[in-house]
Amino acid sequence: MSILISNVTLVDGSGAQRRQADVLLDGESIARIADAGTLAAEDGAQHLDGTGLVLSPGFIDMHAHSDLQLLLTPDHYAKLSQGVTTELLGQDGLSYAPVDDAALAGVRQKIAGWNDNPEDFDWDWRGVGEYLDRLDRQDDGGRIATNAAYLVPQGTVRALVMGFDDRAATAEDVTLMQEVIRRGMEEGAVGMSSGLTYTPGMYATTEELGALCRTVGELGGFYAPHHRSYGKGALDAYAEMIGLSRDTGCALHLSHATMNFAENKGRAGELLTLINAALDDGVDITLDTYPYLPGATTLSAILPSWASAGGTDATLERLRDPETRERIRENVEIYGSDGCHGVVAEWDTLEISGVQNQDLAGYVGRTVEQIAQAEGREPFDVFTQILLDDRCGTGILQHVGHEENVRAIMVHRTHTGGSDGILVGGKPHPRAWGTFPRYLGHYCRELGLLSLEETVHHLTGRPAARLKLDRRGLVREGYAADLVLFDPETVRDTATFENPRQAAAGIRYVFVNGTAAIADGQPTGARAGRALRRTPEGTTAPR
Repeated sequence: MSILISNVTLVDGSGAQRRQADVLLDGESIARIADAGTLAAEDGAQHLDGTGLVLSPGFIDMHAHSDLQLLLTPDHYAKLSQGVTTELLGQDGLSYAPVDDAALAGVRQKIAGWNDNPEDFDWDWRGVGEYLDRLDRQDDGGRIATNAAYLVPQGTVRALVMGFDDRAATAEDVTLMQEVIRRGMEEGAVGMSSGLTYTPGMYATTEELGALCRTVGELGGFYAPHHRSYGKGALDAYAEMIGLSRDTGCALHLSHATMNFAENKGRAGELLTLINAALDDGVDITLDTYPYLPGATTLSAILPSWASAGGTDATLERLRDPETRERIRENVEIYGSDGCHGVVAEWDTLEISGVQNQDLAGYVGRTVEQIAQAEGREPFDVFTQILLDDRCGTGILQHVGHEENVRAIMVHRTHTGGSDGILVGGKPHPRAWGTFPRYLGHYCRELGLLSLEETVHHLTGRPAARLKLDRRGLVREGYAADLVLFDPETVRDTATFENPRQAAAGIRYVFVNGTAAIADGQPTGARAGRALRRTPEGTTAPR
């Protein structure tokens, strides 16, 4: 079916000046682009009048945690409603492939606070290729709702090869991990991620990571680390990642690149100086951020790494032992936990966002400090009891960001947008529903930090180049019809911390592979997304 979108303001994703145009879609592709008013609708074609609206490429979420929710809640309205047509999965070193039965069981429990952990779900894959096949599998409702690319998660690979123990990798371990990563990329992954404040990935040394990055780089992929600290020692942690890229030749994409906690207030310029010096030396670096101050993670991430060794059951056993529990308290409250980015836990910044055990649902939306005061208990005791009662499955918001840092980093020449969106929990972070319209409405239109053309480029063409997407990310003839039609005067986020599951305003149409997933501002129920796989030619495309 052909669709003519006439008289639009075309912002094509390249950063070029906007222009008035007619755009004709034919099937899954953009068939023609012409000056406004020059194309006529053919017989049987649908005609949309785009007067006063902007047509841009669909937005690319460079940091998504939709790995399971794409399958569990296939309408995926949170992302479609804000104009997202492509997501990058496998983030923070922890996801569901490649695994064996033991690694899958451990990972499922570990990231239950990110993705839920349903018992009645058919986990019928183990390898990366099988997972991508599952995303592509059609059912009565169609395919997945958005396109999706995948990163091999380094923590999951380490769990597969070495288990969840805190030990040094042997030469044989490293060789096996390289083989697993190579196989995952040959099956379609575009690179590798790490979560270096999460176990077991954080047990890896720089040398171990370097060996894995060399494999990724040899195959033309990129490394996307959640590095070792966004708090104390953040600049050293960034420097370690840049050094890995410099030494191995592997391209680097810094995940949710920011400077958090009191130690780093106003220090974004130091980070950008570090990045710019490396770029000037020819190091291939990009980054992503979300346009909010709080972060989101799991409550168990606050624990010191040694306390999480061996997986969830071992962690819970340590929390039950009085002597070990006191040692954990000293790490968390006195010395600073490596899981908490090297800083001591500030209980008034840790807000419960979701629980697995619904007996704890009354804690959602409250900080650990507030719960402790209401119950007349010590915050650390509340913290550990929640972990025990929820089997480490609790999600949290962490209120530790700084607006000046957020603004400085989002205007950088290598910046892209990533929601880091957690889609589960009683009160998840609103970034899961609001990231992309917030860039367009608040930071572009209201504050003028970036022009509309620059903002769209940050959210489309630039991430498409990092992902090496084949004929996606720009509005060009012959490119995939992944498109967003929005009102530049009204587009904005409506999701709040109190009511986070709210659709964006001003998003009129969203097309995924030429099919309207949002029409007249309402979901159509269509699911036309594809798994996007690294190809032998080095591009990323559907199979």
